[in-house]
Amino acid sequence: MLDQLRPALILTLLFTLLTGLAYPLAITGVAQLAFPAQANGSLVTRDGTVMGSTLVGQNFSTPRYFWPRPSATGPAPYNGAASTGSNLGPTSAALARRVAESIRRLSVSGEIPADAVTTSGSGLDPDISPQNAMTQVARVATARHLPAGTVARLVRSMTREAFVGIFGEDRVNVLALNLALDKLSAR
Repeated sequence: MLDQLRPALILTLLFTLLTGLAYPLAITGVAQLAFPAQANGSLVTRDGTVMGSTLVGQNFSTPRYFWPRPSATGPAPYNGAASTGSNLGPTSAALARRVAESIRRLSVSGEIPADAVTTSGSGLDPDISPQNAMTQVARVATARHLPAGTVARLVRSMTREAFVGIFGEDRVNVLALNLALDKLSAR
């Protein structure tokens, strides 16, 4: 029996070291060399202070800032440890109440982009559609005492197009937009 058990234990130890230690360390090393910013969380810093990540939404809620799409991570919005969708279906009364509250909070007239009132699959989406950003221009410009045209130009300059024009959608990173807005207001 020992003759059968010994090779099994040696192979288990070998594959544990290979797939549990060597492979993850090799992939981490390659990621650090090829994509250092992304491998370290795509952190955004200002004056040496980490402001957030371009990959995870932030909870901006004052009128001076552009608001992200709603978060589905529960009582603590944009909580990376609670990444999840809301799992509320189209007939859910809770979903209807939350969407109605989001519409009321926006207090804009006209068509409201879907991403302004619906959560993303992860609840952590850092981007909004350019249409969503444009519906917020008047509120942000008024709160910051800036011309609406200046704020709209900033939104257009911060809009990233779909990859190769066909993969994904045009989007605006809310954290990057708000940091650019702070710089604009400081001038």
